[in-house]
Amino acid sequence: MAKLRVDRSPEVLVSDDKRVIPRYLDFGHPPRIRSIFRRLLKIRQSEIPHLLADVRGDFHGRHRDLEEAFRENYERAARHVRTVKELSEDRKRLIGAYFTMEYSIESAALFNPSLVPHPDQSGLAVGSRRFLMSLRATGEGHVSSIVFRRGVVDQAGAITFDPPPRFAHSARPLPDKRLDKALFVRKLREMAGSHRQTSAVLDRLESEFTLSQLRAVLEEFARPPGRPPGFKRIRETMLWLANASYELRFPEDCQPSETVIFPATEPEGRGMEDLRLVRFTEDDGTVRHYGTYTAFDGFRIHPMLLETEDFHTFHMAPLSGRYARNKGMALFPRKVEGYYMMISRHDGENLFLLASRDLHVWNVSTKLQAPAEPWELTQLGNCGSPLETDAGWIVITHGVGPMRRYCIGATLLDRRNPEKVLGRLREPLLAPVGEEREGYVPNVVYSCGSMLHRGKLVIPFAVSDSRTCFASVSVKALVNRMLNGG
Repeated sequence: MAKLRVDRSPEVLVSDDKRVIPRYLDFGHPPRIRSIFRRLLKIRQSEIPHLLADVRGDFHGRHRDLEEAFRENYERAARHVRTVKELSEDRKRLIGAYFTMEYSIESAALFNPSLVPHPDQSGLAVGSRRFLMSLRATGEGHVSSIVFRRGVVDQAGAITFDPPPRFAHSARPLPDKRLDKALFVRKLREMAGSHRQTSAVLDRLESEFTLSQLRAVLEEFARPPGRPPGFKRIRETMLWLANASYELRFPEDCQPSETVIFPATEPEGRGMEDLRLVRFTEDDGTVRHYGTYTAFDGFRIHPMLLETEDFHTFHMAPLSGRYARNKGMALFPRKVEGYYMMISRHDGENLFLLASRDLHVWNVSTKLQAPAEPWELTQLGNCGSPLETDAGWIVITHGVGPMRRYCIGATLLDRRNPEKVLGRLREPLLAPVGEEREGYVPNVVYSCGSMLHRGKLVIPFAVSDSRTCFASVSVKALVNRMLNGG
């Protein structure tokens, strides 16, 4: 059988170490913070305007709102100082500058892309389509964040990107987000089971509550001598769940390509990895975007769900259930027969289909596919959300073979009953060749989501965890190959 034709694009997206965001400079030791504070408080008031002007001049034009970062970081550092006399606003800003650092979000790598049609398709040439691509940006300390790029694929399949945005802009979680009690209870039950202690705490909360309100109720129950046995663990679980759910809000004039979603909670402390972005159509025809990603705290991983309607406000929440574990959950772009569905690799080796009435809780799993070919015998996983065609759901997969070589493959599922595998590729669709083999993690090609365009499957793929390339293949030819034995 003739080799399936896959066209690689000359377009390569590389990291840009000029893209920086202001971050809190955390010295991690309150006595040191207090020591720095004491030195800064000795600066004469007459010197403050000149020193602050020097900082502003050095960093002018590098950030959307550096003054806001100075104010926030002053407040964050000042929490460790017991008594601070009334300070001028300029002195607060200058102190904040000493507790601020620039972080180059993609200085190490820009990779693991996911592609969806952009919400705005206006002003394009005939046959062109604008796309939005999410990427994993990795900087100092190998901390991963989520960034976006905008571009166009034209009638012939050529890819162009918008000019790099002037700023990279991050946002802090909104204080005291309101939590839905019913959803909180469902997730808590999956994590910790049902206990009298949890019921007693929850009975004191309204149908919507804040983290502060939860803390206050927990403090009441924690006071001896009435503290129930085992309450410490329940308290920790409830606070973890409440902290892991948060909301980010970016300015209305902040474009997605400026947006940086940087780790904001303890579960994400060491990174937000491999967002699988999907344009999801609800039963009533409304559209929103979801993304599944992996939160990593340095020791444990946890599947998370991102939700946005406009790419200005983002809701982040942990996924729960028996099968919400491991990496690489990928949501279908619509419900199937009334169920939300996911492709998963919850055992670390095989492909599974998950089904649920509840988008946040996953307890039903069916095994779809096991590693069978030499290039995938170590493990099998997905490369993003399934793509719907007349022939069925195309699932782009990845397989790991000898020498930890990652290749990209494909599987075809029945449209009405995705538990049914109609066909699969026996040979890789993409394998690392030539310079693609070289990078931070050699011998890897990997994707987190592809897009259909004019009869072609457009595949953005990471090269050795370093940079991002593109390929395309005829959907008809790919489907025929899968249906005819690969």
